[in-house]
Amino acid sequence: MLISKADYPAELDIPLPFSLLNNNATLNRLEIMPAFWWMYNMYALARNGAKYRSRDKRKNKKQNIEFECLAPDTIEEIFAACRLLEIWTARAWLRSAGRPEDGVSEQALAARGRDLLSGPEEEVAHLEILGENMERSSRKVVILKTWQAWRAYHDMIRYYGVKNLAAWIHAHPEAGFEAMQKALSGRRIERWVNFGGQLMHEKETDRLRADIVSGRLRDWQAIHRRYTSLWEKYPLAKQKHAFASLCSVLGVRRLNRKQWLAALEDSVRIQQFVSDQVYLSRKKDYDNPFHRATFRNDEEMAAAIGTIDENDFIRQVREESAEYLRLVAEIKQRS
Repeated sequence: MLISKADYPAELDIPLPFSLLNNNATLNRLEIMPAFWWMYNMYALARNGAKYRSRDKRKNKKQNIEFECLAPDTIEEIFAACRLLEIWTARAWLRSAGRPEDGVSEQALAARGRDLLSGPEEEVAHLEILGENMERSSRKVVILKTWQAWRAYHDMIRYYGVKNLAAWIHAHPEAGFEAMQKALSGRRIERWVNFGGQLMHEKETDRLRADIVSGRLRDWQAIHRRYTSLWEKYPLAKQKHAFASLCSVLGVRRLNRKQWLAALEDSVRIQQFVSDQVYLSRKKDYDNPFHRATFRNDEEMAAAIGTIDENDFIRQVREESAEYLRLVAEIKQRS
């Protein structure tokens, strides 16, 4: 979450990942733009995982840490955020039409909001969409760019899903679509807990606590061994979650080959978007006239900070994108 300034009159609880918050004192309202980082600051978002990993200088890395921003717990927050946006959009539509909400279930609201947000932007652009239970105050909480944010969230889920499944196939050279489906299909685990950076699904954390209370885990060494055991199982648990998440976002119970190939192709579009936005969001810093004003000319600026095309992280993302496109082409042949 990014706050435009550290001046907020009440407590906040924002269940919308990667948001920008603005305290609009002039209109006396809180404004929230969900998925802001994905839409407008991809360089920072994509770089965080690599940055934290490279700065992890621990000599003894007993504590296992998930560095990726798109991990099972975040994806579940995104699913919940999508449902909230759908409900709030439907309520805004009812208000705009002068229709009462009485008797309309949340499920019906979510379905109507989903229809609106999956349709043309002009159907929701005029709506004042209000968030609920996010600020301890009576003033309005206005959701900005809801249509774009909802779609961005869906892209994040698709991206997370396909990239993790592609990693599974890459690690199993003899496997194709059927083998992947057999190995990874199952119910989506929705509740995850972050234990000091290590993700576990809730049942595992409950079992861990119970075993500590009962004395089955008698000391820190035993507890750390349990942590390590769970970490060794985590990659597969994450890939299973990715498979179930992809099915959920596509609205299917079981993925078929045609849907898988379409999802692969869509992931190429999203990967290209990520690569382009990493470049463009960083380029704004180079083009900023107030930043450039600190240098006498372009040559001095290039000598001091380099050019954008020399940026190591941008080069890394472009290389990773090219490698991912090659992997997708290989997977298509095996599917």
